[in-house]
Amino acid sequence: MNIQTSPDTQLQPLNGEARPLEQWLTTFHLATIVLDPFTNESAWILPTAVRILRQFAGASVRTNFVITATPKEAREFLGPHAEEFLVFCDPDRAFVKQLGATELPAFVYIQIDGSIPVSAQGWNAKAWSSVAAHIADAV
Repeated sequence: MNIQTSPDTQLQPLNGEARPLEQWLTTFHLATIVLDPFTNESAWILPTAVRILRQFAGASVRTNFVITATPKEAREFLGPHAEEFLVFCDPDRAFVKQLGATELPAFVYIQIDGSIPVSAQGWNAKAWSSVAAHIADAV
């Protein structure tokens, strides 16, 4: 699996101006967890997702959430984690589609060149562990 994202895709952070994906990838890869706040699966995986992203906090990777909701809905869903992590809002799922994610939650590793060498869709502990191991080996 090697998906290529478009560098021109606009990512809207929870705080600040939207910028193209390539600007978010200038220094670090992205370790991205994609959640849909309107599903039970994303709600119950949130504590695990937070633990995973915290494990990579000091690594050469930019940890982030992509939430398929408006900024207001994303803040309500994430609570205090909205201030702890970089959060992108994708209410129309344009970026999610580029990631090739058809089932959420998802854990995606986006390299500096915009390619996605590994990802996991839905909750599968073994698949998510494989993505985390790949990121750990790479960074």
